[in-house]
Amino acid sequence: MNSSAENTPLSEGVARALEVSLRGVEELLPRDEWVKKLQRSEATGQPLRIKLGLDPTAPDIHIGHTVVLNKMRQLQDLGHQVIFLIGDFTTLIGDPSGRNSTRPPLTPEQIKVNAETYYRQASLVLDPARTEIRYNSEWSEPLGATGMIQLAAKYTVARMMERDDFHKRFNAGQSISVHEFLYPLMQGYDSVALKSDLELGGTDQKFNLLMGRHLQQEYGQEPQCILTMPLLVGLDGVDKMSKSKNNYIGITEDANTMFAKVLSISDDLMWDWYTLLSFKSLAEIAALKAEIAGGRNPKDAKVMLAKEITARFHNAAAADAAEQDFINRSKGGIPDDIPEVALSGAPLGIGALLKQAHLAPSSSEANRLIDGGGVRVDGAVVSDKGLKLGAGSYVVQVGKRKFARVSIS
Repeated sequence: MNSSAENTPLSEGVARALEVSLRGVEELLPRDEWVKKLQRSEATGQPLRIKLGLDPTAPDIHIGHTVVLNKMRQLQDLGHQVIFLIGDFTTLIGDPSGRNSTRPPLTPEQIKVNAETYYRQASLVLDPARTEIRYNSEWSEPLGATGMIQLAAKYTVARMMERDDFHKRFNAGQSISVHEFLYPLMQGYDSVALKSDLELGGTDQKFNLLMGRHLQQEYGQEPQCILTMPLLVGLDGVDKMSKSKNNYIGITEDANTMFAKVLSISDDLMWDWYTLLSFKSLAEIAALKAEIAGGRNPKDAKVMLAKEITARFHNAAAADAAEQDFINRSKGGIPDDIPEVALSGAPLGIGALLKQAHLAPSSSEANRLIDGGGVRVDGAVVSDKGLKLGAGSYVVQVGKRKFARVSIS
């Protein structure tokens, strides 16, 4: 592709592919190289090879993990070859990304158990008939000691120490084990083995993704482009979705719980979730947003999102049933005229909310009510005393007779 091609107007197909590629992304690097790859693919009819690697470090995944899977599905629907890579070998090392200490590696037995669920869960987003599934032990184990030494010679310690987490740990006097240097090398070598054109990952994986570009050049290959996706903000509207923070939706949760949890997010956060999780086009989302700005109830949009996500991980019938269950629980026993309370300080803890809305006389009593299963938000029973509600409007119920429509700003 000569330099004059860079000034050539993009074809409709390439322009569309670029728009899909850029939807919701944090970074696409280098963008001009990706455009050239798309143009070549269109001209030759040869699909691009798009790689996503996940280490089976846990037995389950939540919808925050599906952000990159959604991007894979969007690119898959454009006709490109997606490769779902299970890092059974790299998990033995342990990814140091974002860590402030050495992470103990899992045993082969733990990895095997976790890996068994990963592809099944990923297939709820990706089209399994069009997905290439690989395990990086396939090429990593045959490297042996000689191959590992040769690979390690292709990167310097100085550049490795430029990595943010290594740099901080070194300056803080915290230990860095030599085997941790092997992780980005092995992830980068995956790109060599798979001859990938594009690798996806979260923003915390940028160093490892760039390593793939470097090693492909070292091995005489055309370097891959990299695409990073933002980390999904969880139910609390503050922190990234995480099981440890209990602000997550597990993709194996029952349909009623999943539906209710989506409805619990703030109106503002809903639009980020639409961009990162919905399969609706950007034009459809923009039209819906305009309707809300024009006076339509934002809860209508939130219900649509809740049904779409619930249907994806269950089915349409389960999503319809979950909506009806939510209506039965959240509206069936709510009086027509309930007090409206305006509170500030989002995100607001549930205990403070109950006290400030005069639904509980004290924080300790609020905690007791939660422990007893007597508190509902938008019809869903609150079981976590640490729950924080973001900006938005909620119907809060205590016991059978106390209600308030609480607006948080």
